[in-house]
Order: sequence, then structure tokens, then C-alpha cells
Amino acid sequence: MDKRTPWILALLAVGLLGMGTVICGFTYWAYHALSPVNTTEQSTASSVAELPTLPAFPTLEGDADLSQRLVQIYQTASPGVVAILTYGEEGGQGSGFVYNDQGYIVTNYHVVAKAEKIEVDFVSGLKVWAQMIGKDLDSDLAVIKVDVPPEHLHPLPLGDSDALQVGEMVVAIGNPFGLRSTMTCGIVSAKGRTLESERASRVGGYFSTGDIIQTDAPINPGNSGGPLLNLRGQVVGVNRAIRTSGMTVFGEPVNSGIGFAVPSNIVQRVVPVLIQGQAYTYPYIGISSVDQLSLEDIERLGLPQTTGVYIVSVAPGSPADKAGLRGATREGQNPHELPPGGDLIIAADGHPIRDFGDLMYYLMYNKQPGDRVTFTVIRDGQRRDITVVLGRRQ
Repeated sequence: MDKRTPWILALLAVGLLGMGTVICGFTYWAYHALSPVNTTEQSTASSVAELPTLPAFPTLEGDADLSQRLVQIYQTASPGVVAILTYGEEGGQGSGFVYNDQGYIVTNYHVVAKAEKIEVDFVSGLKVWAQMIGKDLDSDLAVIKVDVPPEHLHPLPLGDSDALQVGEMVVAIGNPFGLRSTMTCGIVSAKGRTLESERASRVGGYFSTGDIIQTDAPINPGNSGGPLLNLRGQVVGVNRAIRTSGMTVFGEPVNSGIGFAVPSNIVQRVVPVLIQGQAYTYPYIGISSVDQLSLEDIERLGLPQTTGVYIVSVAPGSPADKAGLRGATREGQNPHELPPGGDLIIAADGHPIRDFGDLMYYLMYNKQPGDRVTFTVIRDGQRRDITVVLGRRQ
């Protein structure tokens, strides 16, 4: 082989490589210069455009992230949350929050119902005795008062519970199992729930309270009476109860992710009345019902629609009885089934009523004892309007 051959082959290889580079470069330039949009960029842009955009997250201070926001809420709100210890035949513990700078504190009625003495502990370490000012068994709210220096009073602002949305994050601060100033967080799981009140009816059973907030923020014994706050640090509820099927070794209910809170809009109505030494009055109809009807119930009862409040019974002498509302008076074949014959309330003053929670909400926020309300009912397949003069719960 000629000695020059390797050099010739090397030069030829370099030349081919250079030509390939030029060709590739020209192809890349031509593709990007002549194509209106890069394929990869177009695909990415399309996929991003198809995704739903979330609204801007509300901020408390600048662009603070969620963890900083929660820290700020705790630092701001926890001085206004107190631990409550009760003494007497049935001592216990709970939580509360400072309502105003005059020393009034809001808690649950059931926390202080049987107390002979009430102790209030502040996060500053101050411990004082409190006196009972007022109580409302229907909403399970109570107001107590302490006489302390102003620097220990940090009132918490009330928010609008009607503005809450399911899925919105909320924070609970209280004293679960006596663990002071504990903060937990979760979301609003549902709105418009109903619970039994603490007030027993004269005809048996308990009255109902409505517009209850359901949350999965961990709530345990000792949290009762403490605040449920939104991410603006406003009180939107008063933590009241949990639903559970488990118990601790001490016989106390264990959190299951289903907690309930009294809405702040009820607090705004009830507490000022209690502070004045008066009793808050609720409208009274005098009917019993069920929260929800199953499709099997609806078909068996022959109801023409799946929404409404089915009247199981009417209290004798009640406003409902006087107005002519009809309960289920004929016995069913099975004692475990709802008996037929009751009216189905489908509207109140023209406002559609889907279930018992809707009915409670409408009456609580729109009516007072002595007011008239016109119910649209379905009876024996026919619609009719019946006007009821509301009474007062006693």
C-alpha cells in the first residue's frame, strides 16, 4: 500500500463528516425556519391549554406559601384560643375562643352544661375562673366571661360561613385530650348537615339544628368549643362533635375524619343575644322527618319525586297540626319501614326544598316565631299550599 493512502483516507473521512454536519445543520435550520411551529412546542402548548387553570391562591401576606400561611394563622389565632376545664359532679375539658375585648368567650354548651366551676387557661399561662353568661341548647353554644388584663385578650374575627366552599381548607385549634394549643387542618367536607340539638322536645326526642359544617380536620375530645378557621384566620365555625365507631381505652370517641362545626353565621346571630342576657328563639313547626329518603322508600311510598321532606309525624297541638299538615298515620306492613300517608314538603315560600337540611336552613335564616311560611306539599299525588304560623321551640 502506498504510504500516502492512510492520509488520503483520513482526509476523505473528515470531508464526509464535515459534509454530513453541514447537511444536518441545514436540515435543522430549514425545519425550524420553514415550519410555522415546532412540533414538540406545539404539542406541549396544546396539552397545557387543555388543562383547567386553578384560580390564584389567596394570600395573607405577599406570596407566602401554604406552610408559612399556616404558621401565621397559628401565631395569630392561638393566643385567642383557650382551654376550658370544668369542675363538679361531671368534670371535663374543652376549648373556647375570645369573642371580644370585654372578656366574653364562646364555647359549646355541652362543655360547660354541668359545670359548678369553670376554669379558663390562656396560652400565656394565665389561669382564671369564668362565669356563665348565657347558653343556647339548640345551637350548642354558650358564652362565658373572664376578668383579665387586656393584654391576655386576643379576639378572633368571625368570617362568613355561607361563603365557605366544599374543598376549602380549614384549620382547627383546640385542646384535644388536654394537649394544649393543638392545631390540625383539613377541608370542608360538606355543608348543610343536621344534628340533634341539646334541647329535648316535649313530645319525645330532640330538636334538630341545621346548616352544620362537616370537616375532615382532625377533631377529638377536648376540641369541642374551639374555633374552625379559614385561611384568612377568620372563625367560620365552632367545633362541636365527631362521628366515629371507635373508642380509646378510656372510652372516648376516636376521630374518624368526620367532624361537625356550628357555622359562624349562627354564632353571629346567637352570641350577641346571649351576652344581653336573653334567650335566642328558633321557629317551631312541629314535624318529624328523616334526613334522606332512599329510592326504595320513595317507590314504596308512591312519591312522585325524589326530593323533598317527608313528614313522618306531626306533634299534637303544634303549628303544623293546627295548619293541617299531615304525617304518616297509617301503619306500614313492616315496622322498620316508613309508613305511608305523610305529606311531602317540596317548597317553602316558593323556595325549592330538597331535604330536611334545606328546610332547617331556610327557617333558621329567614323566619322568626310568629312568622308565616307557605309550604307546597304533595298529598295523595296532588300539590297544595298550606300556610303555617310558626311557633317557638320550648
